[in-house]
Amino acid sequence: MHTRHLGQGLEVSALGLGAMGMSQGYGPNPGDRDEMIDVLRGAVDIGVTFFDTAEVYGPYANEELVGEALETVRDQVVTATKFGWDIRDGASVGLNSRPEQIRAVADASLARLRTETIDLFYQHRVDPDVPIEDVAGAVGELVAAGKVRHFGLSEASAGTIRRAHATFPVTAVQSEYSLWTRDPEEEVLPTLRELGIGFVPFSPLGKGFFTGTVGTDTAFADGDIRGKIPRFDPENRSANQVLVDHVAELAGRRGVTPGQIALAWLLAQEPSIVPIPGTRRLSRVLENAAATAVALSADDVADLDALTRRLGVQGNRYNDVHMGYVGR
Repeated sequence: MHTRHLGQGLEVSALGLGAMGMSQGYGPNPGDRDEMIDVLRGAVDIGVTFFDTAEVYGPYANEELVGEALETVRDQVVTATKFGWDIRDGASVGLNSRPEQIRAVADASLARLRTETIDLFYQHRVDPDVPIEDVAGAVGELVAAGKVRHFGLSEASAGTIRRAHATFPVTAVQSEYSLWTRDPEEEVLPTLRELGIGFVPFSPLGKGFFTGTVGTDTAFADGDIRGKIPRFDPENRSANQVLVDHVAELAGRRGVTPGQIALAWLLAQEPSIVPIPGTRRLSRVLENAAATAVALSADDVADLDALTRRLGVQGNRYNDVHMGYVGR
């Protein structure tokens, strides 16, 4: 797999792997931990070098999983994790990005990840009670101490990104971005381009919607976050099916899968974009990796660029509470 550069010279594989779903979010957790370790190590074998986790996934269990899986190949990979949630009694109860909390999370994450340095340390959500300059300064101190290599933000506004970057260089911003979530295009992506910051889209396949495996009659299991997301309400899902149908028609003509088209479109947007699709199956990792070889024509890209303008998108990507956490 070819590589790409985020900000500050950080080189990673053109596609990463989001590990969250291996511990939470999409129904019952896998029963076989060894199987998930095999998926993570199998991804390394095919050239994936960029892995995404967070303390809140589990919580803690996902970092432990990633740490165990990648310990023996630590010098071959870039591992990103995140701070910023206030976790009590095994559940997130709000935000906490106070400098002392950032330092404590870094130490705990280092232990769970079985490493001496966190490659990329994101603020998971902007904390309105802590100036972003204080956050950037705290991460900068961790970089100086050798505990962290790079600083990132997640779901931050363009203004916040600028303020953070002026205090300590931001390497990457992670936000939801896909064929049906286009929010970063107006302000965030131009800001990143100007400042030389990389962009890491999570849920690049629309939480599975653009794989073509989620239909109007799909029943989500207990614990599957999509059951609480307005965009996946049955009525909205039915209305949004026209988006997948269009992508599937293009995929059929190109001899690839709808998911590969969705990823290839993202890769065509900017050279510093590195999507991190998540999965629990090595076969899906292989399919996603093959998207880096899918060549879309200029007409294909223009057609997909205009898709949501032509067809629309029904339903928010989060519920009201979590929509309040983004774009600050």
